[in-house]
Amino acid sequence: MLVLAVVVVAVAAALLAQRRRPDAPANPVEHVAPGQLDRADFVDPTSPWLVAVFTSSTCDTCSSVWERVVPLGSDAVATMEVEVGAHAELHGRYHITAVPTTVVADADGVVVRSYIGPVTATHLWGALAELREPGTVPDGCSAHTDPH
Repeated sequence: MLVLAVVVVAVAAALLAQRRRPDAPANPVEHVAPGQLDRADFVDPTSPWLVAVFTSSTCDTCSSVWERVVPLGSDAVATMEVEVGAHAELHGRYHITAVPTTVVADADGVVVRSYIGPVTATHLWGALAELREPGTVPDGCSAHTDPH
């Protein structure tokens, strides 16, 4: 009787092992900001600089990042919120897979800085200041991370 019970348990374990599917392989998603923009796709294409924020209306972080970008707007810096509901074609064209994605592009559309996720006003202002006038930001400040 004991041998029969051991055989039944062994057969049941073998059947369960055959039915168990292997775990799906991990498929981490790497979000990448675009490296080049067609400035004609954005506001004020003749402005020397563009700061564009790719957003979604359902993203709370997006609105706070956009609020940090708005004050950067000037004659030399065009700013644009690229909300997915209003500009789905641009999200698709530039392969935006995460919001907020903030890009700083020069007059030729070359993305010289990008941020995926939240970004501080300090980092935005510092990056733009350094791009517009190299040497503006003291050495070591670009490596500083601000938790806010």
